[in-house]
Amino acid sequence: MLALDGVGRTFGSTPALENVSLRVEPGEFVCVVGASGSGKSTLLSIVAGLLPPSSGAVTLDGAPVTGPGPERGLVCQSGAVYPWRTVERNIAFGLELLGLTRSERLARVDWYLAETGLEPFRRSLPKQLSGGQRQRVAIARALACEPAVLLLDEPFGALDVQTKEDMQVFLRQVWQDTGTTVLMVTHDVEEAVFLGGRVVVLASHPGRVTAVVPVELPADRDLSVKRTPAFLALRAQVEDLIRAPGRASRAGSTGYSA
Repeated sequence: MLALDGVGRTFGSTPALENVSLRVEPGEFVCVVGASGSGKSTLLSIVAGLLPPSSGAVTLDGAPVTGPGPERGLVCQSGAVYPWRTVERNIAFGLELLGLTRSERLARVDWYLAETGLEPFRRSLPKQLSGGQRQRVAIARALACEPAVLLLDEPFGALDVQTKEDMQVFLRQVWQDTGTTVLMVTHDVEEAVFLGGRVVVLASHPGRVTAVVPVELPADRDLSVKRTPAFLALRAQVEDLIRAPGRASRAGSTGYSA
């Protein structure tokens, strides 16, 4: 289980996060949303071990998070694939660092190439791929190390609408196939409701949890679910929570725990 207990972060004298508590159970897909200034990316950087919290603690399966580690895979908006490596060698990169044998690396790379639909592009360089395909490579590379938690920082923010929706369907299918725990931050409420089993809403200045909305939609989702009354009601609920600074302030002052 991933646990955040009273996590806060200041930059100089400016608080970015305040008293954030959250539990993410194994196999869950949790999305974090909030307006500008809610500290979404800061929160993910702390969980990834790239930033230390100014207060509170993050633990994974009871062990404190004190820095980056292979048990947490991180994918950002840019994807950050290695331009000089082919698709298959990008996916194999983390496996080389873990010291897997060549046969183990090949077997795992082959599986993730098939799972992500990248098999036809295995020997292509990133410059030969579309934006969506490059993000698939980044996600496959992170998952190939079989992390306990996959951390996603607005991974589809730079994509056009159609590609973004294709990637949402792809990501949810990969999550169902692998059972990986996912914590994702996004500014896109529709994306959060479509992907997540729960949506955590952050208030701004400083970032703090104001609500946790369970997403009671079918486990098998395609894009048609976005047109259903249940989906539209959930999206409106989350949007209203983001737009309610007074309510968010009152909730944040009580140290809301998710």
